[in-house]
Amino acid sequence: MTYIVSSDYNMDREFLPREKHEYDYPKGLDFSPGSELHKKIIKEVMDRASTSSTHISKRFNDWKKVDESLTVYIKTDDAEKKVQEDDERKPVSIVFPYSYALLETLMSYMTAAFLQDPIFRYQRLDGGSPVGAILLERVIQQHNERHKNILNMLTMIRDNFVYGFGAVACGWGVVKGFKPKRKILGVFDRLRGFRPTGFDKEVEEGVIFEGNDLSNIDVFKTLPDPNVPVYDIQKMEYFGWVDETNLGELLKQENGLDDDLFNVKYLKQIDSLKTSIYRKESGRETKAGLKGRVTSTVNKPVDVIKMFIDFIPKDLKLGDSEYPERWCVWVAADRVVIKCQPVGFYHGKIPCAAIASEYDGYARSPISRLETVGGMQHVVDFLFNAHIANVRKAINDMLIYDPYMLNSRDLQNPGPGKLVRTRKPAWGRGVKDTIMQLSVNDITRANINDVSFVMSYMERAMGTDPSSMGALRQGGPERLTKGEFEGTQIGKYQRLERIAQVIAIQGFQDIGYFFASHAQQLMNEEIFISVYGPYQEQLMKEFGRAAKNGVIKVSPYDLLLDYDVVIRDGTIPGGNFSRAWMELFGLIIKDPALRNTFDIVRIFKHIARNSGAKNVEEFVTVQSNEQVQKQVQAGNLVPVEREAVA
Repeated sequence: MTYIVSSDYNMDREFLPREKHEYDYPKGLDFSPGSELHKKIIKEVMDRASTSSTHISKRFNDWKKVDESLTVYIKTDDAEKKVQEDDERKPVSIVFPYSYALLETLMSYMTAAFLQDPIFRYQRLDGGSPVGAILLERVIQQHNERHKNILNMLTMIRDNFVYGFGAVACGWGVVKGFKPKRKILGVFDRLRGFRPTGFDKEVEEGVIFEGNDLSNIDVFKTLPDPNVPVYDIQKMEYFGWVDETNLGELLKQENGLDDDLFNVKYLKQIDSLKTSIYRKESGRETKAGLKGRVTSTVNKPVDVIKMFIDFIPKDLKLGDSEYPERWCVWVAADRVVIKCQPVGFYHGKIPCAAIASEYDGYARSPISRLETVGGMQHVVDFLFNAHIANVRKAINDMLIYDPYMLNSRDLQNPGPGKLVRTRKPAWGRGVKDTIMQLSVNDITRANINDVSFVMSYMERAMGTDPSSMGALRQGGPERLTKGEFEGTQIGKYQRLERIAQVIAIQGFQDIGYFFASHAQQLMNEEIFISVYGPYQEQLMKEFGRAAKNGVIKVSPYDLLLDYDVVIRDGTIPGGNFSRAWMELFGLIIKDPALRNTFDIVRIFKHIARNSGAKNVEEFVTVQSNEQVQKQVQAGNLVPVEREAVA
């Protein structure tokens, strides 16, 4: 069904500066606030942002419910407030944290599946030496470590399971600062007593590090094209998000970190620098008693709409082309354009990646994995809290007494050694029938069993089980056969591997491609990488003596090769263990003909990795030709051919 969403952006908010600033705008265009081109760009961006936010904000309430299921916090009502005021030790309603436990299990598997060293693997396609692809892997891995991209990847995966999709923006981070270096002193300096060692220390300004970095895109701030599934970003006519930053950070970027920024100084003339696109907060801060961002005299937050749009340059007088071109536009505070330029990457794509592992091939915003069990989580909360409320009620004394025979005030003051006085009409008549305890039946006793039943079906729906969550197996026979155990493990891992493979194809393949392309295009500085770890043998063979102290210098020109990203299969170390490989390895070791046919070292490494060993290469000894010849002469090494002939 086709629907029309009208833009609610108010052009009356147009910004007319009181003071002009001198800027050199790109391509000689006039992007100054108040110009006709500036007005057109603002309208193009804000119309799309308003349309997208109207569409995606319909999912906010569902997302907030999932967030609530991931915390044990429930806002207490008046009745429970009175309970805690009377006795703070008494329990009140909570969220039973089983959805949280399921999420942690999924995240643990994905962490093991993707965050192996190296995270991104490449293969060379131009027929050259595979060492070029190895260097590319090591450089990208160093970028991930320096910029802590692993944390952004984990957030993207978590957003996928919680909200239905997760997205990141791929950028190029340049860290500038001061670097110390050694200065060689002249003869006269040493004669005058400066540093008798002949060296001194000096500091120079420059680039400390540059490389690929990731930025997470908050799903509550995402602005996707509503006519395309959210995980298929490259087919969208536009894709954007609201970035929360501050005026000081933008001024620093304009002052040298980002030469493409302009008009930032105009933001000083605007009182409120927040966007009007999203009026609803995500609600994450309210759990801790906070309310969004804080504006003060020393802190001035700025909302920037960052958007990639397919413009026809001739229509907007940005150029002469009559065909769509992909542009990058930033609009601050809904009123000032601070960046507007064509996407200048070699790959020509929107440098963003998204994953939606629960996609069905059609839905524009898929239902998340935790949303599918949201109803069962609600049932678990109800059953558990009903039982707690009933227990809290049952442990209180419920007495029926004759107020004509007993003193009511004595009964209202419980305590050890309590004395209850009878009234005058009861004197001499006894107290046998004047008071009795009211029996209370726990009708919620079976709730705990029902909770366990519902939890078991939540595990089935999520593809987890107690063993994958670190719990001991309960029920069933005392011992499982080897076939039953391996069959159960294979079935469990196959479901999780399928999810991991979808995530790899949708998101990690794109990120790996962008990272390699950006390194080839934007890397200007030589960097040093370690030769230890995977591919140590190949690197040592290629560079030999050039690898000083296990370190190799990599030039930007070493990365100019035709490549492809190797997609991970979703397995984890230890998850693919098969006893058949152990049996085959034993046969190969014993048979000389098989030893000459198969590479037993590679087979051993394969078995070790599938058994859970992460750093097999660290135990490999690489020897030079001279060392090998010495070992042969000493009789410690025997050529395979000689043994086979014997």
